[in-house]
Amino acid sequence: MIQEKKNVALNSVFAAGFITSFKLVVGLLTGSLGILSEALHSALDMVAAVITFFSVKVSDKPADREHNYGHGKVENLSALIETILLLVTCVWIIYEATHRIISGKGLELNTIQTIFSFIVVITSIVIDAWRSKMLYAVAKKHNSQALEADALHFSTDIWSSAVVLLGLVCVKIYEWTHWPIFFYADSVAALVVAVIVLFVSYQLGRRAIDVLLDKSPQNTTQIVRDTLKEFPEVIKYHSLKARTAGADTFIKFNVHFDPELSLREVHSVCDKIEANIRALVPRSEVYIHPEPEDACHLENEVDDLLM
Repeated sequence: MIQEKKNVALNSVFAAGFITSFKLVVGLLTGSLGILSEALHSALDMVAAVITFFSVKVSDKPADREHNYGHGKVENLSALIETILLLVTCVWIIYEATHRIISGKGLELNTIQTIFSFIVVITSIVIDAWRSKMLYAVAKKHNSQALEADALHFSTDIWSSAVVLLGLVCVKIYEWTHWPIFFYADSVAALVVAVIVLFVSYQLGRRAIDVLLDKSPQNTTQIVRDTLKEFPEVIKYHSLKARTAGADTFIKFNVHFDPELSLREVHSVCDKIEANIRALVPRSEVYIHPEPEDACHLENEVDDLLM
């Protein structure tokens, strides 16, 4: 499992390196802000891919004396770093695009520059589509948030590259028609890329911070509630807590049983509850504290009654 995650992350690094180099060379040759902004975006994608590669290597290390809950949050920290890198990209793109529009500087390409511009953008779209699909598949298979963030990162490249492609088309239309509306198409395309990147940054950053702050995953807690309703032996439950760390989910709660049940019977029911939850929540650890349903265990408790 670890080797498959490492392989797909490493392939992503190589793909990002190739695309970044290609875009940078063509962007410098043509002067296209749209392509240069994409080159910078891809460069940060490459850095993010490298971070993801190392985080995947570390996150699957087993728990030790200093890290009792494993190293899974390295993946979430990786996603937060990606967010910061994306925000840096946006600042530069927005500044440069706005400056070009205010200064009245458009983009003009000769035939050779146009050909290379279209080649690099179309190549980028094809590679990013392949890379994103591959990352999503492995991320879903192994419940890896770092790989999922990487996949989301690169899937947005498809849309941003498509916007740049549209900008290049508009530039050629301007050269043929001289319609003013198409003069700033390249800069406008770059601004649209920045908006896309900002949206992705928000999504990645929010998810990463939620996990780092141990926000309870609502889908997981609902699964636990639904599972407990399937066991008539459970009278009520309380203190349900859940948190995630990378690909791992940690769940704990208290359940009340009839005091007349034997320890063996209670243990058997708890084992079944744990098995059912683990089957629905991959890579989860479930901790159940059983209690007898009597007065001394009801005081000062806020119960989640089974409805």
